[in-house]
Amino acid sequence: MALHRLTSITLGVPDVEAAAGYYEEFGLTAVGDGKARRFATQDGGEQLKLAHSAQRRLIELGVGVDDQDDLDRVAASLSKLDVPAQRGATSLRVADPNSHLTVVLEIAPHLEQTPAEEMPYNGPGRPSRPNGRAPGVERTDRVRPRKLGHVVIGSRDQDASQRFFTEGLGFKATDHVPSLASFLRCSTDHHNILVQKAPVDFLHHTAWEVDDVDEVGRGATAMLEEHPERHVWGLGRHHIGSNFFWYLKDPAGNFSEYYSDLDCIVDDQLWKPSVVDGARGIYNWGPPLPPSFIKPEDLAALMTGSHSPR
Repeated sequence: MALHRLTSITLGVPDVEAAAGYYEEFGLTAVGDGKARRFATQDGGEQLKLAHSAQRRLIELGVGVDDQDDLDRVAASLSKLDVPAQRGATSLRVADPNSHLTVVLEIAPHLEQTPAEEMPYNGPGRPSRPNGRAPGVERTDRVRPRKLGHVVIGSRDQDASQRFFTEGLGFKATDHVPSLASFLRCSTDHHNILVQKAPVDFLHHTAWEVDDVDEVGRGATAMLEEHPERHVWGLGRHHIGSNFFWYLKDPAGNFSEYYSDLDCIVDDQLWKPSVVDGARGIYNWGPPLPPSFIKPEDLAALMTGSHSPR
């Protein structure tokens, strides 16, 4: 696969400082002089930049490639779709004409992650952890995301946006929810982009990997202690992707997800994309799905503002 990971995102928000405080609490590490409001994950390096915008939106998405040949192949594929792109010495910049998201493909090193410690779990007839408490309940350190895993965007033309990412950029389709969404990947993760059908182009959520389900729970619990209004949905487990999840909301209204145990596809020949319909297209178990997860409370305002200069 010529593409190999998400490198970074730039979020546009009305109040940069409020959002910066949120993502620091979320566990990201501030980098630089503090003026640009940039943040890093443990393994992925600098992966989030905040910029001022009249309305919340995903301004830019970075995708890593190996070399110049990869950029040439993508440029040729985009040309076949009649999508213009700007070529730089080590990058290629292009806007999806359907979701209006700018994607920057850049030559970047592969992500290297220190393996998380494998935790022992007791089970019926299987005392894997004799005479001791679960390590997860003894943790007191702050939860810090390991990497940016995926983003979910709404597109007024879901099919066209999917073609842009697959036929144009080279993402691979993993699974589908009929007439609603496609899960696409540019790495061994089950998905790095989810494009869903929506009445307006918008950012639904960003997802950040943590070590295990204990870190999902601990991270969300800490975020909610003094700000219960941040809660969106969780704890639960998705069927598509298999990951544990907990969704929170930043001050601008963007959802941010702690997740762990996402499906990993190391051999494309052994994975067959499936079509999953009904409730399993959204989750396997967890609290009832809140209506605001499908239709965020500010969706009407975003629709109105989509006709205004950004």
